[in-house]
Amino acid sequence: MGWRSVVVTQHSKISYSGRRIIVQTNQNINEIPIDDIEVLLISTTQAVITARAVSELARAAVKVIFSDDTGEPVCETVDYLPNNRSVSLLEQQFNWDDVRKEMLWTWLVTAKIQMQITVLQKQQIDTSELDYEFRKIEVNDVSNREAVVARKYFPLLFETGFERRNFQPANAALNYGYSILLSFINRNIVATGCLTQLGIHHHNDENQFNLGSDLMEPFRPIIDWWVSEQSIEALTPEVKIKLIDLLNLELKFNGKNTILKNALRTHVNNCIGYLNGERETAKVEVELGDEISDYALNRNV
Repeated sequence: MGWRSVVVTQHSKISYSGRRIIVQTNQNINEIPIDDIEVLLISTTQAVITARAVSELARAAVKVIFSDDTGEPVCETVDYLPNNRSVSLLEQQFNWDDVRKEMLWTWLVTAKIQMQITVLQKQQIDTSELDYEFRKIEVNDVSNREAVVARKYFPLLFETGFERRNFQPANAALNYGYSILLSFINRNIVATGCLTQLGIHHHNDENQFNLGSDLMEPFRPIIDWWVSEQSIEALTPEVKIKLIDLLNLELKFNGKNTILKNALRTHVNNCIGYLNGERETAKVEVELGDEISDYALNRNV
């Protein structure tokens, strides 16, 4: 399995030759072993990619993300037929126990709100309002504490009057970061043989990634934390690269030191294993360091 996040930000041609992805720009030619690549983000509409490159990247289970003319991710590749997908696996997913789905959603919401409280505390912000709502969480979050907390959380973290629907640089950065998280979660869901469309809480017919939208929830506040500590005036290539590289953020997941992308992989496997009845819990415990740092990408084109 690959480990590099490759970002293409300028006019280029992306092709394949001899187990390598070739990225040819006006200035130079970069060759990256395909087995080293985990995610390829094409963050420009001025790049072309050959059908052979797309085919070989899919064969190597590399997630390819495409962006629109504003640089926002708009679509990604999903393997048409993973090698480990079978009728029995799909039947198992369609028949997941309702009680287990409700308990998993409860754990996900609980972990998300705990993380939101932690992020505010790191900013020396009073969390009494969120603490009050946190104590009211019920099984399956039937009272929708997640939404209530979100309405209070974002104005506290950013500024009074801040709304997620506003068109401003901070929201653009949040959306971009969330899309990277979702893409990585989706990649790991597909690796288990499950469908991304069939969620445990999200059930939008127009959302191809309902399950990914469910499982990513506890990790959203990591993006919030990083964006809140930046002075973002525009969603520049530099901001995008730093958001992608948050996948290398060091943290503690369920008591073990790791990096974010490895925690996401373990998290997906734990959740699917729980839903399949192969384990008795899929609780999420994330501990963050005192500072959120920038990391150097393994390769930036």
